[in-house]
Amino acid sequence: MKLWLLRHGEAEPRARTDVERNLTDAGRLEVRNSAAHLSGRRVQAILASPYNRAQQTAEIVRQALGFSAAVETVSWLTPESDPGDALLYLGRRSEEDILLVTHQPLVGALGDLLVNGRRDTPLPMATASLAELEGEHLAAGLMQLVGLRHPSRQ
Repeated sequence: MKLWLLRHGEAEPRARTDVERNLTDAGRLEVRNSAAHLSGRRVQAILASPYNRAQQTAEIVRQALGFSAAVETVSWLTPESDPGDALLYLGRRSEEDILLVTHQPLVGALGDLLVNGRRDTPLPMATASLAELEGEHLAAGLMQLVGLRHPSRQ
């Protein structure tokens, strides 16, 4: 199984609510750079937080990959969601190759839980950072961190 964790691109610092914050131009560029690392990879599902910046990030990646299915919006990928709950939801999925588009602190803590079986040493995920995890089973401590890429804005 492959699991990619993608933090949304740089977002505007303020909006009426946190949910409504949109990507900046620099954030869109970051996401396109990260999406290039997924080119040629088999992605069966793209799951994204309902927050604007994550939805925009997922759509940029979907288009860059030529992914024909829709992005699936899931409520358990918001910033303060529990990594253990996310793991339970992911365990119900039938796909083997999934991209998650989400936020800090969830994305770092979820990566730590999957790779190390704990939550106190989160993966260092800057905006549009992409982590690639691989394993036979989607379970705490049973995935390996294959790669962690931080995009440039150039």
